[in-house]
Amino acid sequence: MVLELYKKKRNFKETPEPEGKPKPIAIGSSTSKLAFVIQRHKASRLHYDFRIEVDGVLKSWAVPKGPSLNPADKRLAMMVEDHPYDYKDFAGIIPSGYGAGIVEIWDKGTYSDLENSDIKTAEKNIRAGLKAGNLKVRMFGEKLKGEFALVKIKSKEENTWLLIKHNDEGAVDGEYNSEDDTPQNSPINKWLTENKPEKVSKASTTSTARQVKKKISIKPH
Repeated sequence: MVLELYKKKRNFKETPEPEGKPKPIAIGSSTSKLAFVIQRHKASRLHYDFRIEVDGVLKSWAVPKGPSLNPADKRLAMMVEDHPYDYKDFAGIIPSGYGAGIVEIWDKGTYSDLENSDIKTAEKNIRAGLKAGNLKVRMFGEKLKGEFALVKIKSKEENTWLLIKHNDEGAVDGEYNSEDDTPQNSPINKWLTENKPEKVSKASTTSTARQVKKKISIKPH
């Protein structure tokens, strides 16, 4: 069943996350584009979630250090369960349970295969890349631009991939830290500023969500 694992992990009476359904397949939509989103997520640990639309759902990877624009960096990316298409617009507070904490949108836009093909051809190539464990895409975001690769690597865990920027016009030569590319007044940054590191390490994700819900009013994206 599509999204079965996603739904199994969540109690939708408690979480504001979209229960969601796969995106309906539009007939003759060759001019439409595939969506992507990068979400910054303060759960038990701060990390980023890289999500791309494939076959009506969002294929998803957790990226602990966030994406890099430097081709020399190979960012660990752990593939997780598919998310519903509507999740691309989600930002808010998960009060308890799986993934409890704060979610904000770091970047979003559209993407395609390297050839920037029509949507039907692009999805065919993307499915083939996922199956082969060697996916190459072209991103059209505000921060992520140009070519990226997701490469599956041999590991004890079968869901281990690397996210790598290709050397093109969207790349940088120097050190890149996605944390430096976040607004200081973002909900997560406000929470980090108001909580000292020693308190952060001891606080549970549930208490984090409760604190921020009181202190921060999150505007919808």
